[in-house]
Amino acid sequence: MQQRQLGTGGPMVSALGLGTFSFGGAYGPTDMGESHAALDYAWDHGITFLDTANIYGKGAAETAIGSWLHSRKHRPLIATKAGFTEDPQKRVDNSPAFLRSCLDASLKRLGVDHVALFYAHRHDPEVPVEDLAGTMQRLQEEGKILGYGLSEVAPYTLERAHAVHPVTAVQNEYSLWTRQPELGLIQRCQSLGVAFVPFSPLARGAFGTSLPDPSSFGPDDFRRRVPRYQGKNWLHNRARLQAFHDFAGDLGHTPAALSLAWMLDRWPHTIPIPGTRSAAHLADWITAATITLSDADRAEIDRILPIGWAWGDRYDDAQTALAERYS
Repeated sequence: MQQRQLGTGGPMVSALGLGTFSFGGAYGPTDMGESHAALDYAWDHGITFLDTANIYGKGAAETAIGSWLHSRKHRPLIATKAGFTEDPQKRVDNSPAFLRSCLDASLKRLGVDHVALFYAHRHDPEVPVEDLAGTMQRLQEEGKILGYGLSEVAPYTLERAHAVHPVTAVQNEYSLWTRQPELGLIQRCQSLGVAFVPFSPLARGAFGTSLPDPSSFGPDDFRRRVPRYQGKNWLHNRARLQAFHDFAGDLGHTPAALSLAWMLDRWPHTIPIPGTRSAAHLADWITAATITLSDADRAEIDRILPIGWAWGDRYDDAQTALAERYS
C-alpha cells in the first residue's frame, strides 16, 4: 500500500484508511465478527490507519476495534473523534472537561493509552477555536494523543487553530459528489502542511459496486435522511452515477476504486477513509492506490461528473446546522 504523511512531522500511514461509521450500525445491523473480518482484511492488505468516533453506535465501533486489537498483535494508527452530546439544547461541546472525559472513555474502549489523532467532531461556536487548540495541545503534551484534528470546519477556523498549535489533519466530507472543500479548504490544508482526510469518499455507497436502492434502506439507515437519495434528486443522481459506473467498468475498475483513485491522483496530501463493515466491499476498492489515471481518464470523469452535478443537499437541515459554512 502506498504511504502518505499524516501532517507535517506526523507518522506515515496507508494512503487509504478505513472508516468505521458502519461498525456502529449506521447502515443496518452488524456484529463483532463481521467488523473483525473487515479489520483483518484491511490490515492484511496494507491499511494501517483506522478512523472511528465515540458516537459510532454509542461506543460500539471503538469497542469492536478494541476487542480486535486485544486478540491480535496488529498496531494500526487510530484516529477517534468527540464533541457531540446527547443534549438537544447543546449538541456540540468543545469544553476541556467534556473532551477529556470523552477521550478517556474512548481510550478505555479501544484498550490503548493513546491515539494517533483526536478530532473535535464539530466546532462548538461557544468555544473559541483558539481555546480548543489549547486543550488539544495539553492532551498532546500529556501523551494521550499524538496530534489533533478538526472536522467539518471552514478554512478560517483551521487557520485560527493552527496559529495556536499546529493542526495535524482536517476531516470533511469530500467525494465526486461533494466538492465544497475545493473552495479553499483543501488548498489551505496543503499550504499549512495539514493532512486532509476525506470522509464519505464513496458518497455513502453511491460509488459502490452496485448502485444503492433507497427503497431498500432499513429504518435505521443513515441515508434515509440524506436529500440526495430522495425522490427526483435520486432519479437525477442515479443517471449520472450509472454513467460513471459504466466508465469504470470500461476501464476494468470498480466504481469505488476509480473514484478513490481520482481523489488520490488529485491531491497528494489527502488520505481518504472509505467506510465499510464488510470485507467484500473493502475488496472492491483496495486497489485504488495502484491505479494510474491518464489525462483522457481525468477529462472523461470531469465530463460525466462535473463540479456541482449532484441534486439535493448532502445533509438534512439538522445535520447541516452543525457543519461550518464558507464560500
